[in-house]
Amino acid sequence: MTTADEPQENLKHKRSFILRCWDFARDLWQVLIRPSSVFGLGVLVLAGFAAGVIFWGGFNTALELTNTEKFCTGCHEMRENVFAELKSTIHFSNRSGVRATCPDCHVPHNWTDKIARKMQASKEVWGKLFGTIDTREKFQDHRLELAAHEWARFKANDSLECRNCHSADSMDITKQSPRASVAHQRFLFTKEKTCIDCHKGIAHHLPDMRGVPGWQ
Repeated sequence: MTTADEPQENLKHKRSFILRCWDFARDLWQVLIRPSSVFGLGVLVLAGFAAGVIFWGGFNTALELTNTEKFCTGCHEMRENVFAELKSTIHFSNRSGVRATCPDCHVPHNWTDKIARKMQASKEVWGKLFGTIDTREKFQDHRLELAAHEWARFKANDSLECRNCHSADSMDITKQSPRASVAHQRFLFTKEKTCIDCHKGIAHHLPDMRGVPGWQ
């Protein structure tokens, strides 16, 4: 059997609980905005270090996940165009079994340049969102522009990604064709030209090259 006072008692309990929760939240906020008054400097340093390790680990893991061929070919624009073309070249299948993946050629290997390249490539997300090259026809229409961007990047960094695998110092020109041997000695070894000057289209089909300076 209940009494008339019981609803009042329940209401008091609820109000008391809400006030305790409010006090706890307020105290927690004060700790967060003024931690030095509660925790020692050593605790704060350790907490900051742990947070930094967790952040760095997560960031680096995410970075490496975006630096894989699986990620690069995740969208059909790449998978059905340039990746399909790569499969027919010596960079994909050869007698040595050494294969170049997308990041090997299109992402610098050292960390600082890699971050800069990732930031530069982030604008490609907009192209994906707005369907700039979402059909074969659109891709072909933009092909020369896209290729020119990569050629300029290779030219600016002296074909750095090429040189990660192909070292001029290690070349045995006696095992090359006479034409390649002469070209490498005349242009590459003297630094008059860089790899991309002569090896456009080595891994992907060329666009319409009419009007491209130096192309015959």
